[in-house]
Amino acid sequence: MSSVTPQGPAVGIAERIRSGERSFSFEFFPPKDEDGEAQLWQAIETLGPYRPSFVSVTYGAGGSTRDSTVRVTGRIARETSLTPMAHLTCVGHTVAEIEAVLDAYAEAGIANVMLLRGDPKEGPRAPWTPTDGGLTYATELVELVKRRGGFDIGVAAFPEGHPTAASLDTDADVLAAKARAGAQFAITQMFFRADDYVDLVERVRARGADLPILPGIMPILNLAAIQRQGELIGTSVPADIIERIQRHGEDKVAIRAEGIAIAAELCEELLDRGAPGLHFYTLNRSTATLEIFDRLNVRV
Repeated sequence: MSSVTPQGPAVGIAERIRSGERSFSFEFFPPKDEDGEAQLWQAIETLGPYRPSFVSVTYGAGGSTRDSTVRVTGRIARETSLTPMAHLTCVGHTVAEIEAVLDAYAEAGIANVMLLRGDPKEGPRAPWTPTDGGLTYATELVELVKRRGGFDIGVAAFPEGHPTAASLDTDADVLAAKARAGAQFAITQMFFRADDYVDLVERVRARGADLPILPGIMPILNLAAIQRQGELIGTSVPADIIERIQRHGEDKVAIRAEGIAIAAELCEELLDRGAPGLHFYTLNRSTATLEIFDRLNVRV
């Protein structure tokens, strides 16, 4: 990675989002090998000049990427001008272990965390079994970090409802409870209908929670893969979008271009309808995100 300016004092993501300036952010995951490491840092270097409000690094199921998440997020904090956010989940951790992860984040200069209950290793629809000495709900994790202090707190939101939620109203109750516990902003799971996002915001506002909710954007570059992922997390691909993709048959170039166009259209509608910004799931690649940016006329 080329030399970049080290980051100054820690900046809170919540303040940036609430400033009124549109937020653009990117999500990465810890690499599994040397090639993945090179790909990740190439993406960070390429996207960095777009001055994202923040970048986030995910946390594997059961803490499986704990050390890598700390390492990657800490390096971003030390070696770049970007504001990093590290993920943390309840899965497989005692409270003492969670505190140790937070200590590691603080020592690495990370002042922003994304707090989630997390999914069982068998997937988001599998039965939830709390860890002995651990936590059961994301709200409890938010309360723990809020009491501790020193971090801006983000949480997850689900435009179509969490796959285990009894109803959309119940799901909105949970998000409002996270806000009361100390969450300062939320980022949604991927979705493909702007109405789903707008309806979520309205449900949460009706419950007295005013935390900013950033829409999470995932372009459809492989329809079958997105549909499989959607079945696990409770996200559906609308019939009209499926038709737009399938009309290109096996033409991978045309399918990719259509997926980028669909994502850009969604982004434009979301911003027009009041979204405070956009959060891009990059899959550790920069090309698709930059193509969407080009269509949105986002400039460095």
